[in-house]
Amino acid sequence: MEMRGRRWDQSLPVLLDGYAWLPGLRRAADSDVVRTRVMGKPALVLCGPEAARFFYDEKHVLRSGAIPSPVLSTLFGHGAVHTLDGDAHRRRKALFQSAVTRDSTAALVSSVAAAWEDTVVGWRAGRPVVLFDEASRALTAGVRRWAGLPVATHDVGDLAADLVAMVDGFATAGPRHWRARQARKRREAWLGALVEQVRHNEFDAQHGSALEVVAGHRDADGEPLDPHTAAVELLNFIRPTVAVCWFVAYAGHALHRWPRHREPLKAGGDFAVAFAHELRRFYPFAPFVGGRAAEDLTWRGEQVPAGSLVLLDLYGQNHDGHLWTDPYRFDPHRFLGREIGQWDLVSQGAGDPHTGHRCPGEPFTVSVLAELCTRLAHQDYEVPDQDLTISLSRVPARPRSGVVLVPR
Repeated sequence: MEMRGRRWDQSLPVLLDGYAWLPGLRRAADSDVVRTRVMGKPALVLCGPEAARFFYDEKHVLRSGAIPSPVLSTLFGHGAVHTLDGDAHRRRKALFQSAVTRDSTAALVSSVAAAWEDTVVGWRAGRPVVLFDEASRALTAGVRRWAGLPVATHDVGDLAADLVAMVDGFATAGPRHWRARQARKRREAWLGALVEQVRHNEFDAQHGSALEVVAGHRDADGEPLDPHTAAVELLNFIRPTVAVCWFVAYAGHALHRWPRHREPLKAGGDFAVAFAHELRRFYPFAPFVGGRAAEDLTWRGEQVPAGSLVLLDLYGQNHDGHLWTDPYRFDPHRFLGREIGQWDLVSQGAGDPHTGHRCPGEPFTVSVLAELCTRLAHQDYEVPDQDLTISLSRVPARPRSGVVLVPR
């Protein structure tokens, strides 16, 4: 088959077009498989459940060496589990899987819910609040307590700002990126020193906490994580939970645009989970994911040379009309009574989280988000005039105003 695409380097369009970049390439080529170049390297763009199955097979695509250094210096951290493959990846990932149990998920939800209530009790009638900011602080307070991290109440705001900065700056070359680097450097130093204190019995880590688990973990080589890598992985426990603030803001946006969902959402349960899934499908967060071809491969008749980039279009797949009826309509009901295939909804990767690179913390995200959406639906507030636009050229996207609410 003849492959069409953009043969000139697409590094600048990635930054300019954001989420629309890969769907635009695929639309122009009229194909779900497109050749292009990024960062001076040949790349193959894929989309769809079968493409996801191909991408997440380690015999086909590897992560080691594929994640750009600027992303590691902000979002994931150098030496993170995301950069590993094979036995090293499985051993490191077991660190996270051991913490994602039914009981630990319930404990995290309970901790975040308590922090949310502590936050909203301070809201005053007629005084505007920014939902994105309020949610980020509540999530930080909840997850730091769950993880066993010693953070004074008056320092939660600073920690929240740093964790948000790490996410907010990973896909830009501007000031947001440099704030993210500084935030990561600051928090890695703090957590690395804390891990050393635990190991030298200078700080008593809460039993079963993320802090205790990371401090005691031994990697595939039988050695404990060095303090820097331990700090990186501790951040990979708490940062994704705080990033749920993006979706809480999106929930406020959705309830304003489609208020008919408020009443069923108040009941929580299955509808709240469906609402959380639809937020993750409909609204933009991760645009795509990349890896390197493990060897010379063939995909749908196309040659994929060893070492070349392979990109999976996450945003495009979550808005694919072949998978989702009326994909640009926000409809939580599409997830009621439906078993979600592990290759379909790819907001946090695809496949089996126990054997592949799918995010092991996805149950945390869904459960925490469903809980906070339910609680938000019970809040009494007005939405004043503001700029609620969501630019697809900004990665990660967010409502421009942060979603301002005025409590009644």
